[in-house]
Amino acid sequence: EKAGLITPGKTVLVEPTSGNTGIALAFLAREKGYRCILTMPETMSVERRMMLLALGAEVVLTPKETAVKGAIAKAEEIIAGLGGNGYMLNQFKNPANAKIHRETTGPEIWKDTAGQIDVLVSGVGTGGTLSGTSQYIKGGAGCEFKKAIKTVAVEPQEQMLITAKLGGEKKGPQGPHKIQGIGAGIIPDVLDLDMIDEVVAVHSDDASVMAIKLWLIGLPVGVSAGAIVDAAVKVCRRPESAGKLVVAIIPSFGERYFTHPMFAQIKKDAEEMKKQPLPEPFDNTLHGFATPRG
Repeated sequence: EKAGLITPGKTVLVEPTSGNTGIALAFLAREKGYRCILTMPETMSVERRMMLLALGAEVVLTPKETAVKGAIAKAEEIIAGLGGNGYMLNQFKNPANAKIHRETTGPEIWKDTAGQIDVLVSGVGTGGTLSGTSQYIKGGAGCEFKKAIKTVAVEPQEQMLITAKLGGEKKGPQGPHKIQGIGAGIIPDVLDLDMIDEVVAVHSDDASVMAIKLWLIGLPVGVSAGAIVDAAVKVCRRPESAGKLVVAIIPSFGERYFTHPMFAQIKKDAEEMKKQPLPEPFDNTLHGFATPRG
């Protein structure tokens, strides 16, 4: 707005998103008076779609086979049809993405660990979190050097694009995965590859198992957090990690994932629950039971 690029009541904000950025954008668009259209792959959870719709955004789904590439293409098509009134903030290319993490996430982690962080483990969706946080600590993008930490990028094992980009070998079948929020199917322009020291690939099934384990210890997280923590645990178990402080970024809240396959059995159990008869003096025939006592 300050730059005159968008105007409330006139500009239509269009953005390809798998969730978190879209939720923030939908909220701000509603508050500021913008129409907001969000495109996302059809594999994104129903809970995410509901939250976006509840915030007043319009949601356009794209084929799962094309991942985020398809969502970006659809967003560009929508903008082309808005007669100059559409604007894409473009989280995958916008330098403001990494910049905000240099200004907030990086300093927060540095302060909270009293500068003792040795390893950063982060998933890669747009790459903004990993890039900006690492740049702040390691001295990238004009930041003052603070410490030579190790940055570990996490991506789905079924879609090892970053691994391949950095010269590594893909393992196992490559294609669609179930880790919503990371593994966008592209190497985002925002991602600073120079900041990455290692890539750990996590299979969707392992990510789901870890996410459930985290729920059971009181951390209600999503599947991308499961992938990141799974990678962090693997890093921590290495002999060379002894005595090191490892920070893992948990970017997802679990209540947006109840329709995700990782909750399939729990969902089935919940749907098959039956009501139980009540004790005296209740007459259970009034509540659908065959006898007064059920």
